[in-house]
Amino acid sequence: MRILDKQKGLRIHAAPGHWNDPDMMEVGNGMSFAEDRAHFSMWAMLAAPLIAGNDVRHMSEETKTILLNADVIAIDQDPLGKQAMRVRDDGDREVWARPLADGGEAVALLNRGGMPATIRVNWSEAPPRGGASTMTDLWTHKASPVRPEGYEAAVPPHGVVAVRIHPAKQ
Repeated sequence: MRILDKQKGLRIHAAPGHWNDPDMMEVGNGMSFAEDRAHFSMWAMLAAPLIAGNDVRHMSEETKTILLNADVIAIDQDPLGKQAMRVRDDGDREVWARPLADGGEAVALLNRGGMPATIRVNWSEAPPRGGASTMTDLWTHKASPVRPEGYEAAVPPHGVVAVRIHPAKQ
């Protein structure tokens, strides 16, 4: 979380060919499953290089599931190359968003606290672009409609819920 906090103000420097590097990831090195998913999700939201810092020869299936999540990797590798910004900071509850090349948006609800939390994003904070009508949870891979009032999710301690908002089909 200290490294994530150090990204403040660096967004203006991130673009294709100019990636901010918050350092290698510690996924698979002793954090909880929720912490590993949050770590990987937030590095993807930052458009950071995804450098595994664990011993890839001896990964658990759980760690492989995290590091090989194609939906999260697609957010990281989005060609627009815009780094996410924290759009709301309510202490332990944060909302991060980044625009995507297809006109969509990636949104992460991050719970830094030690207790489960319900986190809500209002679309005035992270407006879906392009008349969005659906979104997909990057970890459960379940699609749901975009509701006009925003999105709310139960987020585990030290965890994240991350979604990709899809632009309406033209």
